[in-house]
Amino acid sequence: MLTNLIGIGTISLIIYVVIILIVNTVFKRKMAECMFWAYLVLLGITIFKLPEFNESIKDSLSFALKQEVIYAAMAFTFMAYIMNKTGVIERLVNILNSMLGRLPGGSAYVSTIASALFGMISGSGSGNAAAVGSITIPWMKKTGWSDNMATTIVAGNAGLGIAFPPSSSMFLLLGMPAIAKEITSEELYITLLSAATILLIYRLILVRFYVKKYNIQAVENQNLNVGATLKENWKSLLIFLGVIIPVVITSGPVKEYLTASETFGKDALKSVSLILWIPILITFIAMLEGRKFLPKTAKGWWELNKESYSQYAQTGVLLFFAFAASRLLINLGLEEEVNGIFAILASHSKFVVILGVAVLSTMMVGPFTGTATTTAIGSIAYLALRSINVEPAVACSVLLLLFSNEGCIPPNSAPIYIACGISGLENPASTFKNLVFAYAFPAIIFAMLMALGIIPLL
Repeated sequence: MLTNLIGIGTISLIIYVVIILIVNTVFKRKMAECMFWAYLVLLGITIFKLPEFNESIKDSLSFALKQEVIYAAMAFTFMAYIMNKTGVIERLVNILNSMLGRLPGGSAYVSTIASALFGMISGSGSGNAAAVGSITIPWMKKTGWSDNMATTIVAGNAGLGIAFPPSSSMFLLLGMPAIAKEITSEELYITLLSAATILLIYRLILVRFYVKKYNIQAVENQNLNVGATLKENWKSLLIFLGVIIPVVITSGPVKEYLTASETFGKDALKSVSLILWIPILITFIAMLEGRKFLPKTAKGWWELNKESYSQYAQTGVLLFFAFAASRLLINLGLEEEVNGIFAILASHSKFVVILGVAVLSTMMVGPFTGTATTTAIGSIAYLALRSINVEPAVACSVLLLLFSNEGCIPPNSAPIYIACGISGLENPASTFKNLVFAYAFPAIIFAMLMALGIIPLL
C-alpha cells in the first residue's frame, strides 16, 4: 500500500539527487553545472510524464527568477570579494582576535552561538547564513579554519534560525488549524527552546571536536592591547551596521511603528528583505571604510568586476537551476505523494510513524526551504505524530528540529551556497559529508528520541 504512493515525484527526486552526485563525483564538474544537468533530466521526465509540460517548464523558470535568495547569494559573494579587497576583514579580525583569540576555535564558537541568537529574530536559514557568515566566515578563515570547515560550520548551523523561538516557521505551524486548536505560542516556547538548546549544546561540542581534530590553535601574538587595537581599527566595526540596520527596521518596536505609519505601512516593510539589504549595506560600508584600497579609474573598476564576476555568476546559476528543479518536482507530484505517505504512516506503530516523519521531512527540506517544508507538510506531519500520542508541544518541537536541517541537506540547500559565496569555496560538494553526518543526522536522531520520550523536554 505504501509503495503505491511512491510515484513519479519521489522517483524523480531520487534520480535528481543521483545525477548531481554522479556528475560531481565521477565527472568532477562544478556544482552549478551539476544542477544544470540534473534540471535537464527533470525536464525530460516532465515532458514524458505531464501533458501540460509547457506550462510546468515555464512555471519552474518563472518561479526560479522570482527567488530573491538567488540575487542575495550573488550579492553576498560580491560583498565577500569587496570586504577582502578593501582589507576591512583584516582590521575587523584584529579586533575580534584581541578579544577572543586566546580561545582556540573562538571564532567557530561565536559563529555557532550567533546562529542560535539570530534565530530569535529571523527564521530564515538563508538569512541566518548570510548575516552570521558575513562576519564569522572571514574571521574563522583568519584564525586557522579551512574554507571547507568555515563553510560547513555556518551552513550547518543556519537552520538554528528555525529551531530557536520565535521563528517564522514556529508561527507558521501555530497558524495551522489542526495545531492552533491544541497549543498556543506560550505553551510551545519553552518546550521548543529546550529542544533547540540541546541541539545547540551538541553543536558546541562538535566545534570542540573539530578544534582538536584540525589542531586549531589560539591566535599568536595576543600581546596586543584591546584598547589599542580598537583605536587603530575601530572603523571596521561599522560593517556591523549592515546587519543591525535591516534587523532593527524589520523587528521589534521599529517594525511596529513603521507598520502603523501611513507613509510607510505593512506593504513597504515587506519589501525590506534582510538577505538582500545586508550584503548591499555591508558592501557599501566596506567601500567607504576601505576606499583607499579600491581602484581610482574606470579601467580599474572594470578589472575588479571581471575578477569578481566568475565567483558570483557560479552562485547565481547554481541556485537558479536548484529552485527551478524544486518547482518541477512539485509539478511532478512530490508534495502530494509525501502527504499520502504521512497519512498511511499514521496507522502504523509509534517508531514507524516517527521514522517516517523524520525521513520524509528530510526528503522535503532537502530540495525546499525549511519554511516551504513547514507550509507543505507541517499540518499532516503534526497529525501523524499526534496519532501516536506525542504531546502537542513536543510534536511541534520535533518537526521544527527536523525542518531546521535546511542548511544541512545537500545538494539544494541555499545556505550552503551562500556560505560558499562568502568563503570562496569553489567545490561545495566537499562540505556534504560533514553536513550530513555531523549536522543533519544527529539533529534527526535527537528529534526522534524526543518524539519517543527518551529525551525529555520541558
